[in-house]
Amino acid sequence: MTSLTAIINAHVVPVSSPAIVGGTVLLENGLILSVGADLAIPAGATIIDAAGKWVLPGFIESHGHVGIHEEANGWAGNDTNEMTGPNMAAVRAIDAIDIDDEGFRDALAGGITTIVVKPGSGNPIGGQSVAIKSWGGRTIDEQVISDAVSVKSALGENPKRVYGDKKQTPSTRLGVSLVIREAFTQAQDYVLARDAAAGKGEPFTRDLGKETLARVLAGDLAWDQHVHRHDDIATAIRLADEFGYRLVINHGTEGHKLADVLAERGIPVIYGPLFTARSKVELRDRAFSNLVALAAAGVQVAITTDHPVVPVNFLVHQASLAVKEGLPVQTALEALTVNPAAILRLHERVGSLAAGLDADVVIWSGDPLDVNSRAERVLIGGVEVYRWADGRGQVVERAGRFS
Repeated sequence: MTSLTAIINAHVVPVSSPAIVGGTVLLENGLILSVGADLAIPAGATIIDAAGKWVLPGFIESHGHVGIHEEANGWAGNDTNEMTGPNMAAVRAIDAIDIDDEGFRDALAGGITTIVVKPGSGNPIGGQSVAIKSWGGRTIDEQVISDAVSVKSALGENPKRVYGDKKQTPSTRLGVSLVIREAFTQAQDYVLARDAAAGKGEPFTRDLGKETLARVLAGDLAWDQHVHRHDDIATAIRLADEFGYRLVINHGTEGHKLADVLAERGIPVIYGPLFTARSKVELRDRAFSNLVALAAAGVQVAITTDHPVVPVNFLVHQASLAVKEGLPVQTALEALTVNPAAILRLHERVGSLAAGLDADVVIWSGDPLDVNSRAERVLIGGVEVYRWADGRGQVVERAGRFS
C-alpha cells in the first residue's frame, strides 16, 4: 500500500539547494519523492500544512554515545569504553546500545534523526561505530543506516591517563602511537597471509580485530581520530600518511592552528563539544572561533555534542552560537546535515531534502538557529515519531508503534 504525505506552504530549507518560500515536500513510502514550489499534490496524500513553519532535513549527531552511555543509569548504563586492553578494534558499539535510552528522546526534541554512535576515547583503538536512526525500531538493528562507518581511535591525554594509571603501555604519547602503529603493521601482515591462504585454498584462522583494521586499510571504514592538541593532530596525519587510511579528525580543538594543512589535505573535522569548561590541558584553547577559522580555511566541518558531554538536543544551539561568533549560517546548517553525511558516507541516505533520500524531515516553529524555535514535528522514514503539543514534547513510544 502506497503511503503519501505532502508538507505544504512551508519555508523549505533543503540545505543542499536554495531555500524555497512556500515550498512543498512530498514523501512516499519512507523516501523523499520531490521538493519544490508549486508541486502537484497526488490524490490521497496526507496533507501537513506547515504555513509559517520551517522544514529541514533531520540533523545528524556525528559523534555521540547515545544509548551506550545511558542517561541516569550511572555505572550500569555506561558501556562506552572496553578498557581491558588498548586495542579494541574488534568491539562494536551496536552491541551495547539501549534504544530506550532517554537520550534518544532528547535527540528527537532537538530535531536529530541520525546519530553516529561511537565507542569512547579511553583506548588508542576503541572499536567500531554505527550510524542509526534516532527512533523507530523494535530492536537497534531495525534503526541501522550503516554499520560500515568508522573505527574510533584516541590520541592524547585520555588513553595516556587510562593505561598510565594501570602502569602499562601506553603511558605516554609515544606508547599510544606505538599501539596504533603496531596494530596496523600486524593488520597489513594479516591481510597478506589471509590473501595468500585464500589463493592456495588453505584454511586460515580469523582475527576479528585485524579483520576490522583490514577494512580501514581498504578504505571501507574511516578512522575517527579523537584528538585535541595541534601536535596530536600532526601525529594523526603522520599515521594516516604511513598507512593510507581515511582520516576524520574528531574534536579538533586546536585544529585552527593547522587549518591550512587540513584544508589542503581534505581532512574533515567533526568539531566540539562546545558547551564545556576547559576541564583538561587539551581544552585550554577551546573556542567557538576555532571552528569559524577551520571553516574559513576551507575545512569541511561538522558539529558534535559528544553526548552525554553536552546533551544531544543542544546540537543546534552550538551551531547558533557558532554563527554568533562568525560562522556563516549556511555553513552552520551544513555542519548539522550534509557535511556529517558526506564525511561518514551516509549521504546516499540522509543529510538533505532531496529526491530519493530517506524521508527524515523536521518541521520547526521558525528558523532552527533561533533559540526561540523548537522542533514541532519529527518524521523518520516518513512516519511521525515526535510532536510538540499541549506544551510538551510527545514521542510515539513502542506501544504506539507496534500495537
